[in-house]
Amino acid sequence: MFKKVLVAEDIDSINYAVASVLSEMKIAHIDHAQYCDKAYILAKKALQDGNPYDLLICDLSFIPDYRDKKITSGKQLIAILKELDPNLKILVNSIEDQPQTVKQLWDTGDILAYVCKDRNGMRELKKAILEIDEGRTYNSPKIESALKQENLFVLKKFDINLLNGIANGLTQDEIQENFKQNNIIPNSKSSIEKRLKELREEFNANTNPHLIGIAKDLSLI
Repeated sequence: MFKKVLVAEDIDSINYAVASVLSEMKIAHIDHAQYCDKAYILAKKALQDGNPYDLLICDLSFIPDYRDKKITSGKQLIAILKELDPNLKILVNSIEDQPQTVKQLWDTGDILAYVCKDRNGMRELKKAILEIDEGRTYNSPKIESALKQENLFVLKKFDINLLNGIANGLTQDEIQENFKQNNIIPNSKSSIEKRLKELREEFNANTNPHLIGIAKDLSLI
């Protein structure tokens, strides 16, 4: 069983519930971080000290506060910590159940379990931890059902970069220049225009702002 666990969660009540489950499972060392930057600092220090965390239990969304944060979402934190420590096992514990979001995370290869926060959440959290400890993966039944939806559409990295550029107010010329500087291919203006048109059609969006709104509602960007 895991000996050292880091919980990245900003809601006190969830933290208490998760701590109770972990204590019940006789996990000796439990640390909590209510924002992503702190979780990163704790994980990096633990790795440098030669005593890294075995497991990260991570939410995806964190409520903004007065702090100036570099890492603002669980998705970012997961990617950064997995690169920092490839041996770290990661369990997502989130209310977010959009199929696109879930599939994007699974497709990265960074997570081993996805638990949905609902009335059975803590029971499923315990089950997920046991499954990971045995070398298996786990999805809450609700998440498993969502992933089985037909015609499930997931954005590619190029699409995410493109939509983030539009969301940040960049013109297509500025996006083209940004793509060239960062070696993002394709980066011609015609390919950018073509892909935006395809995305508008796929999401039934009338305009680019409408497309961005839909993508944000689906937690794709």
